[in-house]
Amino acid sequence: MTLDLDTELFIVGLIAEAAVAVFAFYRKLYRTLPVFSAYLIWSLVSDAGQYLLLLAFPRSELHPHAGPLIYTIATIIDSIFMFAVLIELSSSVLRPMRTVLPRWVVPGIGLLIVLISAIIWPFARSHGFEQLSMESQVQIQLQMTLSVLRILFFLALAGFSQLLSIGWRDRELQIATGFGIYSLATLAASALHTHQMVGSEELNRQFHLLDQTATATYICALAYWCVCFAQRVPERRKFTPQMQSFLLAMAGNARSTRIALTHSGNSKAERSDKRQGK
Repeated sequence: MTLDLDTELFIVGLIAEAAVAVFAFYRKLYRTLPVFSAYLIWSLVSDAGQYLLLLAFPRSELHPHAGPLIYTIATIIDSIFMFAVLIELSSSVLRPMRTVLPRWVVPGIGLLIVLISAIIWPFARSHGFEQLSMESQVQIQLQMTLSVLRILFFLALAGFSQLLSIGWRDRELQIATGFGIYSLATLAASALHTHQMVGSEELNRQFHLLDQTATATYICALAYWCVCFAQRVPERRKFTPQMQSFLLAMAGNARSTRIALTHSGNSKAERSDKRQGK
């Protein structure tokens, strides 16, 4: 039986996802990055499950809304995982200084990621967005928002890599690079779609070719992770003196602010007690 290109890409993608998961668990990545490790398993199970569902039940036998609904639910779960992965990577990058940093740093990073996502969300639209179903609109906005977010995260890590004392052999930057590679391809495909027309067989073929290219780029990102995870990582370097000073100053300012607020609250309480005593 001859397989079409879409099916071939899908099967190769599943094999690549399985290979990444094997290498990640071989290197015991779940000890330092448990959420990312769980995300790898989720991606493999989700993609394989959808493929097996389509094999067992052809589209003609499925309820018209079953396929879009399943894909929308999977996209939402994938998005939640991705938010957690980005927070975990941020926390892992700051690990050398975690003992001196305030406890609010990691929740603060999570809040920052949510705020950035909220800014991106209204602009995450494609050509003909208003004519799509609600499920398709949610899928597109989630996918485009996460693509931009992953690209920004990769650029931030790469741009501040010297200050953060991380390099291309560190897991955090390797993972962010893989995310950045296929997010750039996905975003580029979405942007080019807005300038494409459909209708004729040739136009439809060109339109779909961009989606296949994005899928191929995703496979390349998985192959990159396989190469990276097959190698051992060097011992994590300490932060530069400049970054240590900055983080310590931030922690000191936060502590001073808390003390000042506590002292102010206690002073007000004492004055109130004195007035009541009078």
